[in-house]
Amino acid sequence: MSDKIKIFTISDHPLSPSGVGTQTKYIIEGMLKTGKYQFVSFGGAIKHPNHDPQTTEQWGQDWVIWPVDGYGNQDMVRAMIRQQKPDILWFMTDPRFYDWLWAIENEIRAHVPMVYYHVWDNYPYPTFNRKYYLSNDHVACISKVTHDIVQTVAPEVDSSYIPHAVNGDIFKPHPQEQIKNWRISKNIDDKFVCFWNSRNARRKQSGTLIWWFKEFLDKVGHDKACLIMHTDVKDQHGQDLEAIIHELGLTNGEVLFSRDKVNAEDLAGMYNMADLTICISDAEGFGLSTLESLSCGTPILVNMTGGLQDQVTDGEKFFGIGLQPISKAIIGSQQVPYIYEDRLNKDDFVNALVELYEMTPEARRELGLAGRAWSEDLFGFDKFIQTWDDLFTSIHEEKGSWETRKGYNSYGVKVF
Repeated sequence: MSDKIKIFTISDHPLSPSGVGTQTKYIIEGMLKTGKYQFVSFGGAIKHPNHDPQTTEQWGQDWVIWPVDGYGNQDMVRAMIRQQKPDILWFMTDPRFYDWLWAIENEIRAHVPMVYYHVWDNYPYPTFNRKYYLSNDHVACISKVTHDIVQTVAPEVDSSYIPHAVNGDIFKPHPQEQIKNWRISKNIDDKFVCFWNSRNARRKQSGTLIWWFKEFLDKVGHDKACLIMHTDVKDQHGQDLEAIIHELGLTNGEVLFSRDKVNAEDLAGMYNMADLTICISDAEGFGLSTLESLSCGTPILVNMTGGLQDQVTDGEKFFGIGLQPISKAIIGSQQVPYIYEDRLNKDDFVNALVELYEMTPEARRELGLAGRAWSEDLFGFDKFIQTWDDLFTSIHEEKGSWETRKGYNSYGVKVF
């Protein structure tokens, strides 16, 4: 029997390119490198060619991934816990996807501590989430906003602030000659290049960005800049971006689309060739693309919402421009009764873009390299892994599991 700590994870598939999937992979691989852990994972949120268990060449049976539809279901979780006997259940994403899991928390926590990595975008304080927060042994939060929400809504719950991380060995500044050659090969060397890397979804404001970018071009000249959008042009949750650029007459290379999935190294190259990375989402739990941009030494232009606020400034210096929202709108659904969207002003955005455009390349590079140093300090990979290792170790020692389980009233629930 292994003396390693076994962790059962539920999240986006950890080999998928989503932000949740990427962070899950970072955490798991970082823990495995310590030699102290084993993992069994439910890989969800994507379509699977089959549901056969998967392993990686590097980690073999120390990390087994089970593809699941959605994020799994109660019976699948019960079966996995019964068969694998994990020491900790760790799960991540928006709480609205896990009401079914918390419904059986009394069964799970009788034997296994539950650690939730919380993704939440904005205020007002979601008191409707209190019952979910109370159903965990620990809630780790991706942003200062999220942590404040948990501490206010459920102060009796153990919680911590653990922001996402970026792998600075991959996302790093490239030599200037290499960047210049790449830009020449794409016929954009003489342009101010703006980069947008996000899902084409309504809250990401992809269509709005194209419209506002045209307003910027009208000021500085349509041959002076281009916007590269790394996204699905016709996502079912977003807009038809090709239709928008044709309607606005942006058909001469002002807006370029990068449609294919790329590996992390190639994505780092795209951040490097850009003068600026933009994120104007109305709501953003964290915003991994802007952190990757800073790590590559490229400044950012962001909406001061959610976790984006933690990235663009250290409280004194800015590593680009953070735009203050001018208004808030309450949106919601049956699962999320209310949440703010932070709305920007078009003129504020256009003026900020002009300001960054008029900077010298050297001044923009200085901003970006300061952002690189900031990202290494607060969002560095080694710090991120050490924080999670410390948390998992303390949970295992203080809370126990199965025969050593402590600190939870099992309410007479039978063993799995």
